[in-house]
Amino acid sequence: MVISATIYRWRDGLPLSASTDFDPSPDLQNCKKTAKILSKKLHQFPDRCTAKIDGYCIYFISSPTVTYLTLCHHDYPAVLAFCFLDELQKEFIVTYDPEKVEKAVRPFSFIEFDNSIQKTKQRYNNPRTLTTRMNLTAMSQEVKLRPPHHIHPAELGPFVPDTPPQHNHVHKHNGPRRRLMPIGWLGFLSLVLNILCGALNLARGIHIINDVDNVSDYDNYAIANFWIACGLCFIQCYLLLFNMVWRNIAAFLSCVGVFLCNLQLMELRNMYQIAFHVAVSVFAVSQIMLRKTREKPPDYDV
Repeated sequence: MVISATIYRWRDGLPLSASTDFDPSPDLQNCKKTAKILSKKLHQFPDRCTAKIDGYCIYFISSPTVTYLTLCHHDYPAVLAFCFLDELQKEFIVTYDPEKVEKAVRPFSFIEFDNSIQKTKQRYNNPRTLTTRMNLTAMSQEVKLRPPHHIHPAELGPFVPDTPPQHNHVHKHNGPRRRLMPIGWLGFLSLVLNILCGALNLARGIHIINDVDNVSDYDNYAIANFWIACGLCFIQCYLLLFNMVWRNIAAFLSCVGVFLCNLQLMELRNMYQIAFHVAVSVFAVSQIMLRKTREKPPDYDV
């Protein structure tokens, strides 16, 4: 029986349309891999060819612009297979202009032709319903007079599926960073509060420098804590806006840093001020963790 059929553009092997099948057998999958290899080398073969792969047969015919390929069981008559392809060819030529075929960019640009493939395939899988006996006779004579070229696996090059797989080391490269989901109003509020806390810390450090003539060791210690807390606030702003590796862990550590810095500033800040700065930092961490990355778009294997 006819298993599936695919229509390719002859010059580059771009798939234009195809039927579907649901047979997961390894031998059939191997045959499909061979068909994909063939699709990239169509210009190297005659206009009518066959290939036998693991109990299946590949048949295809080519015109100047389009190739029609089908996978069949090994016992399916070759004459019926070529007649099936010839009928697909006639219908495709009537349906689509050659210029439109040449301008196609995306794979399966004519996927709607699948309906015609399926209908024709059903008829050829039940030969009793075929009414084109004259066409079958003509095709039988043509195949006898001009036999198809039988493709040997060696003609497909070194990447034949029958060869044992090579255990090559595949180097995985990290792709571009995935974007974050849009920031909400709570995120904006957290951003504003963090900028405010950072500015307050920066201003308090500068104030100590300008207000004290002889800066003591404790003043230096306080300035360092104010400015470290300022830097941590702006780090949280960055984490809120941009994605990075270990983002959630960095946010948690920055919150711990803000808490420790404010703990060292108890002589210069009251409990309400310390609670405010720590609360803003905790709020920022919650917003950082809640702002997830966008879902990865599906990778269409066409």
